[in-house]
Amino acid sequence: MKLDAILIEDEANSREILRNYIAKYCPDVRLLGEASSIKEGLFLIEKNNLDLVFLDVEMPFGNAFDFLDQVPSRSFETVFVTAYNQYAMEALNNHAAYYLMKPVNIDELIKAVTYVREIKHKESILENKVLKPKLKSLEGKITLPQQDGFQVLDIADILYCKADDNYTEIYLDNKRLVVSKTLKYFEEALADFSFARIHKSYLVNVNEVVKYRKGKGGSVLISNGKELLVSASRKKDFLAFF
Repeated sequence: MKLDAILIEDEANSREILRNYIAKYCPDVRLLGEASSIKEGLFLIEKNNLDLVFLDVEMPFGNAFDFLDQVPSRSFETVFVTAYNQYAMEALNNHAAYYLMKPVNIDELIKAVTYVREIKHKESILENKVLKPKLKSLEGKITLPQQDGFQVLDIADILYCKADDNYTEIYLDNKRLVVSKTLKYFEEALADFSFARIHKSYLVNVNEVVKYRKGKGGSVLISNGKELLVSASRKKDFLAFF
């Protein structure tokens, strides 16, 4: 599968190096254009239907995050390329698929492209399909600790769980329970069931997902109408359920 991509980088030398690396080591990437500023990058995005954007963090008259704020609806994946590691967390929060440090390591570049290609391939084969999740068992119960004992809950009744510091909010059809356990605890407790960690804040019952939306990191619509974000780093594992 070919990936249509652009490169946004203000330094000519860095653009040349990455362009040559992509041509030599990433034959699946079709580089449609290059930009040296946010304005030029926005023009290329409007002009092309893209799968991937290689994006430098620091640029004149703004940075990568200012740029992404101007593209609220996006279906492409983003690979950040920067000499500054302090932006890693913000990049993840902006749904970056990968974070490359300068000087760019060829093996890491190949990993980044492979990761995006696998996501895009899975998204394309799932479009216009009748989906049947590859579910594990939903039969079972889980105990939820309470001050006066514990509550027994059918696992199939859980729509999704949301992190709240050291607490977890558990959402059912018509109510919400708050439990003094971390989301990591429930991720491990429900590992043998059809639950996917789609985001640092969300663990979802895959059987309750009624729609998947591409864009940014992506999002899922739950049967109760709630839309939850899917982080780019979790997208591949989530799509593997289908």
